[in-house]
Amino acid sequence: MELQSLSLFDGDVCFVHPGLQPLPACYPTPPSLSETLLDDFLLTHPIFLAADRFQQVLMQQFSLETQGEEGGGGGSEVARKRAVLSVVFRYLDTYRELLQEEGERSNSFPKELYLCAVQELSQYPELVEDVLKLQRWTEILNSPSVAEKESRRKQVRPLFRHFRRIDACLQPREAFRGSDEIFCRVYTPDHSYVTIRSRLSCRVGEILALVREKLQYSEDQPVLPGNLVLVAVTSAGEKAVFRPSDEAVFTTLGVNTHLFTCEPSELDSLLPLPEEIHWTPGDSKLHDMSAEEVANQLVAFDWELFSCVHEVEFVCYVFHGEQSRWRPLNLELVLQRCSEVQHWVATEILQCQSLPKRVQLLRKFIKIAALCKQQQDLLSFLAVVLGLDNPAVSRLRLTWEGLPGKFRKQFQQFESVADPSRNHKSYRDLITSLRPPLIPFTPLLLKDLTFLHESCKTFHGELVNFEKMHKVADMVRIIRRYRSSQLAMDTETSPPHLQTKAYVRQLQVIDNQNLLFDMSCKLEPKDT
Repeated sequence: MELQSLSLFDGDVCFVHPGLQPLPACYPTPPSLSETLLDDFLLTHPIFLAADRFQQVLMQQFSLETQGEEGGGGGSEVARKRAVLSVVFRYLDTYRELLQEEGERSNSFPKELYLCAVQELSQYPELVEDVLKLQRWTEILNSPSVAEKESRRKQVRPLFRHFRRIDACLQPREAFRGSDEIFCRVYTPDHSYVTIRSRLSCRVGEILALVREKLQYSEDQPVLPGNLVLVAVTSAGEKAVFRPSDEAVFTTLGVNTHLFTCEPSELDSLLPLPEEIHWTPGDSKLHDMSAEEVANQLVAFDWELFSCVHEVEFVCYVFHGEQSRWRPLNLELVLQRCSEVQHWVATEILQCQSLPKRVQLLRKFIKIAALCKQQQDLLSFLAVVLGLDNPAVSRLRLTWEGLPGKFRKQFQQFESVADPSRNHKSYRDLITSLRPPLIPFTPLLLKDLTFLHESCKTFHGELVNFEKMHKVADMVRIIRRYRSSQLAMDTETSPPHLQTKAYVRQLQVIDNQNLLFDMSCKLEPKDT
């Protein structure tokens, strides 16, 4: 499906499919409309038009000479070229970070367009300001600032839980890009491992090649390329075998999921790591921390993670999945964090052997949820509430009976916000009443986008469903509004503060529901 015609109005450009009625006849005529429609198109074009093809269309439209004009230089021709450049500038501004990540793959587009525009300056001198702006964009995309280079050089990139470095977790989070290099452990069936250094977006075949090199398979023990597979093994023992062509698998791993490599015949012998199966009862560090400090750190970390998500990641996650040009790496980490907080709540309560201390933890978690809600972090707020609603926790009758009535009533109010009935009306009423900055419950955002995608066709014959694109763009603008102002961040550096910060950013959790339920039954047997 290709966009083949161009419509100009109000000085802007909009691409339409053959057969679509002229846009000015389809829509009202306020001056702001073309701006909104252009924004809709730029936000949603990855759904129905490959980025490479979109860039190609822009190049063609800029270079196109209007039929019937001799000698060029006419005012309408200049206006048309300026309109195309206006779209280009908006496109570059919207996707700047993602285009910088791709390097030469995408940066050749503004270079080629700039060279083309320079050649036309003698014929259209009125374009000089636009050409200079295009030159600046070319420099921006090809030469990140010194500060950006230094920042990315210093960023520690051990991404996963089995690298627990305090200096890494205390650093502010930056957006992960596919070109970033990270360290990761890949295990073998006997639970020994090799540490590889890899690009975040690399293919599974490349990961296996790095593993073979580490294991010295290539020379000492020759193995055919197809003899090794990469497998994700969860703490419950579930296995998912990756295809050699799969990309960016690291951020798709669950909370306690690890990568294993083996021959196909060894798949059945793969077992979770011992530390994922066994647990040790004991007092929680949480007893020594204030609810206020823990909540503040949860909010700060959630804001960092949410701020790293590029708005197009939401669109690509729902509409393209693994086929997307731009993988939703940072969005996947936000979803993983939501799951992590839920399991953290259950883990802390179920590891506590003392009934009075379990009651204290219940009170503390309810207070933490209240503070997160107060600070408009609905991600951690609902994650804590859902963690307390985990069947392994909610069945602890003696523990809940020890909770004061005030806290029980407050938790019931929180449960009503998490109630999915009437299309999550309570949650929607709450979030509508809040002003930015705020952190939404991301899984529900994706649920809404998924419903919109599956309930409406993207194409009707050869036409794009622009009404659907408009609704998707509206949802993206809502996400943009949530981040339209900056959250005030705490900069305290006292040792207790840093300890709490490190604890919150490296939560130790059990995500095996069967194990959590066994722990629950040992605390309060079924016949209690």
